[in-house]
Amino acid sequence: MLKLILSSPHKTPTLNPNNPLLFLSRLLTQSSHLPSDYDPPFSPASKPQTPKNNTILNADPTHQPLKSDLPFDFSYSYSETPSAEPISFRESPKFSPFGPGRIDRKWTGTAAPAQQEPDLNRLAEQRKRVLGDPLTEEEVAELVERYRHSDCSRQINLGKGGVTHNMLDDIHNHWKRAEAVRIKCLGVPTLDMDNVCFHLEDKSGGAIIYRHINVLILYRGRNYDPKNRPVIPVMLWKPYPPIYPKLVKNVADGLTFEETKELRNRGLNSLPIMKLTRNGVYVNVVESVKEAFMTEEVVRLDCTHVGTSDCKRIGVKLRDLVPCIPILFKDEQIILWRGKQDHEQDSQVQ
Repeated sequence: MLKLILSSPHKTPTLNPNNPLLFLSRLLTQSSHLPSDYDPPFSPASKPQTPKNNTILNADPTHQPLKSDLPFDFSYSYSETPSAEPISFRESPKFSPFGPGRIDRKWTGTAAPAQQEPDLNRLAEQRKRVLGDPLTEEEVAELVERYRHSDCSRQINLGKGGVTHNMLDDIHNHWKRAEAVRIKCLGVPTLDMDNVCFHLEDKSGGAIIYRHINVLILYRGRNYDPKNRPVIPVMLWKPYPPIYPKLVKNVADGLTFEETKELRNRGLNSLPIMKLTRNGVYVNVVESVKEAFMTEEVVRLDCTHVGTSDCKRIGVKLRDLVPCIPILFKDEQIILWRGKQDHEQDSQVQ
């Protein structure tokens, strides 16, 4: 019997799909697992959409423009803005770099003028009160030794933009926790360090207690109170510089076209009196040009790798400081002419 069972092949029972009892049992089994409410895969009713409001809502309806009591006109750069009036603008003056409606001053394209005339006597008394008594030699030596080193954490780098508006806010932020701040100057502003020192003291209210080549230490004053610091609105972006009159004329004043061309060729073929580097220290450039003009009528400055914009800035500075006349900017070379008046005086003396 056991032998017959083992020898017989295993057969699985087959179900007839046409059997009505099988169909009914399968339907009852599937219906027991379905939820009570019918939920189709895609809902016919979409989510209600909130109506869009195209009107711009202010976060603070009581927002008022920021009012600053600083007595000077706000500008991007106080030490490097040319004195000449611009002839055109690269962007509309209605776009203020302080943002729309953030200050109570109107942007003119180059500056935001103060609303009222400053009282110079009151400002001088206020500045004298903040500075307090003059520092002794021991106090100055202690501050200089603390802040003059290159690893000082209280340092601000002054680049080709010069004394900018946002730099004033950085200075007061350093003055919250330090008595002085170290300022390292590089680039075109170092041609006139007296101008840099003047604007730093005038705009910040501090005092320069140390000056060595291109390194300055700006002292905040004995009675400086960080809680009563002036309100300085920050510029949100750098405004486009306006268009100024042409710096180099086709024909120099007092010369003919042939004479101007001859001076330019002579300058290009002469040896440069010095070579300037990018973002270098140009403290001695003015004196070097003055000394060269004692023996030469035309001098050349080699400004390779300095940049075209910086070359023109250097030419404008030298024109006012030497004084002289820039007659050519070519291939990052600056050609300077000392002027016809000096040449005539030298010939008369001889």
